[in-house]
Amino acid sequence: MVGLWRSYRALMTRHPWTVQIITAGHAGGGGYVISQQVLERRGLTIHNVTWTAKRMRIGFFFVGTVLGGWYKVLDKLVTGGTKSASIKKMLAQQVGFAPCFLGAFLGISRTLNGLTVEGEHCQYRRDYMDALISNYYLWPPVQIANFFSSHCTIDWLWSRL
Repeated sequence: MVGLWRSYRALMTRHPWTVQIITAGHAGGGGYVISQQVLERRGLTIHNVTWTAKRMRIGFFFVGTVLGGWYKVLDKLVTGGTKSASIKKMLAQQVGFAPCFLGAFLGISRTLNGLTVEGEHCQYRRDYMDALISNYYLWPPVQIANFFSSHCTIDWLWSRL
């Protein structure tokens, strides 16, 4: 497992943009597979392969590219690998970027699901604030750990396994 992690980190160092896009696409599809199989217990016979492929496309063409570009901008806006820099990055992400990104993500997801503009607007108004609040519960601590660990701790932790 440690060797796999090191290989991933080496690829990420050499080809960050490509690896970010591939990772986001597979995470989107994989997350939807987990949702259908573990949470919804659909079974493979009624697994929604079409929607899984749509989630992968959203990951490849939207999430991976937009986040990859945003992280490049964020690294230029806030430099360093300190705890303070990690908190600043998280705040910039959550206050400036997340609300816009979430709105675009919901719109793209619903468009790929075949909703009309009217239906999309109605669902957007109904779901956006709940999704944004859920985002604020989940992502800030994850992002602080990620921003800080990308500079020091993750390699140390894996070297101890």
